[in-house]
Amino acid sequence: MEQLASILIVEDDPKQLKLYAKALRGYRLTCVGTGTAALKTLAETRPDLIILDNILEAGERGVDFLTRLKNAAAHVPIILISGTLKIREQLAALQGPRAAHFTLEKPVDLDELDRTVEIALTECGIGETVAVLQSLERAEKTGVSEPDRRFTERLARQYELIKRLRGTTERPNISGLAREFNVARKTIIRDLQDLIQRGQLPAEIYPEWNQDIAKEE
Repeated sequence: MEQLASILIVEDDPKQLKLYAKALRGYRLTCVGTGTAALKTLAETRPDLIILDNILEAGERGVDFLTRLKNAAAHVPIILISGTLKIREQLAALQGPRAAHFTLEKPVDLDELDRTVEIALTECGIGETVAVLQSLERAEKTGVSEPDRRFTERLARQYELIKRLRGTTERPNISGLAREFNVARKTIIRDLQDLIQRGQLPAEIYPEWNQDIAKEE
């Protein structure tokens, strides 16, 4: 059972959707035709990545939804795709606190898309957030509170679990992970519980967590 990253594709062109389905068949894809529909989807689930076309149904433009999408899911990286944006508009889409991480031009080069998706999933989003928090802790030196330190450690550990379990068919070795991260077994079980409940890992990866956490108490 391979665990795959989830991608929300905001695109209304059937031909483009078929292209994405072929190029990104190694991922779990959810496709919607408008930015409005994308916001509704984000209210129910959190993808690992958003691919956002600029020209959408109902006269909507992807760039007009960047801020709202980032407000709904600030940690989710966005790849903006367009064949109409000028260089200045592309640069504007990449600037500011609620910007896209990348812009790609149509027609999309599939090799470039594959590389960009891989970078976005491994280095952006939660990984980027972890790096920022760790940098802030280093800047604060001795001023970091214990709850803040534990939060950063937990987020970093969960991010590492996502990367490992997403690409394997093996069930998680709770005891082995606990030893590796130098935490209690119940901490790993709770991490998996958090990831499953947030939709970042499917429940099938560890259906026993509810019973196991009770045993560890």
